[in-house]
Amino acid sequence: MSRVLLIEDDDAVRRAVGLGLRRQGHDVHAVATGEEGLGQLASFRPDVVVLDLMLPGMGGLDVCRQVRDREQVPIIIVTAKGDDVDVVVGLEVGADDYVVKPVQARVLDARIRAVLRRLDAPAPGHARPRAESHGPLTIDRAGLVVTHHGERVLLAASELRLLLTLSASPGQVLSRQQLLETVWEHSYHGDIRLVDACVKRLRAKLGEAGRASGCIETVRGFGYSFRVARDA
Repeated sequence: MSRVLLIEDDDAVRRAVGLGLRRQGHDVHAVATGEEGLGQLASFRPDVVVLDLMLPGMGGLDVCRQVRDREQVPIIIVTAKGDDVDVVVGLEVGADDYVVKPVQARVLDARIRAVLRRLDAPAPGHARPRAESHGPLTIDRAGLVVTHHGERVLLAASELRLLLTLSASPGQVLSRQQLLETVWEHSYHGDIRLVDACVKRLRAKLGEAGRASGCIETVRGFGYSFRVARDA
C-alpha cells in the first residue's frame, strides 16, 4: 500500500479523489492547503505527492518547489485543462508527472503506480555491472545511487529513471517518444514536454555535481543520447 499525500483545496474533489484512491488500495492523507501539506511531509512520509496547482495562500508551484527542496518524493501535479504554461513550469520546478481535471481515480492510480515503478525497475538493456563509471560519474544500478567524484547526486524518481535509461546504451540516440513510453509509460505525443523538462532538471543537477551535464546530448528534432563524460 503506497502512502499518498493529496493537496487539493476543493472539498468535493478532495473527497472524491481520496475515496477513489483508497478504493485502489492507497493510504491517502488529504489536506486543503499547501501549508498543511508541507507540514505533513515529515510525519506522514508520503511515497508520492498529488498536488493541485490552484491553491489558496501558498500556490501549487511554490509548494512544488519547497517539496523538492526538502524531499525527492515523486510529485504529480493536477492542473485545469489548457493551463499549459503552469504544466511546463511545474515540470521544470520538480514535478514528475501531471494529470488534467476532472481527475479520474483510475487514471491517477495508473500514474501513481507508474511513477513508483521508476524507483524499482531496472533500465532496459542487457545486464550491466552493479556500479559503472562514466568519467567522474558513477551509476549504481542495483543500489539506485548516482555519484560524481564520490559525492552523491540526489535525483527525483523520473530524473533517476531517465538517466538509467539513457546511460544503458551510451551513444545510442533515443527519441522523445521512446523515452516517454519507457520512463513515464505514456504514449500520447503531446506529453513529450515531460521528457524535455526532466532532461533540463537532470542536466542542472549533474552540472551542480561538477559540470557533468554534457553527458546528455540533444539530437535536434529527435531526442537525446548519453555519451561518456570526461573527467572534470
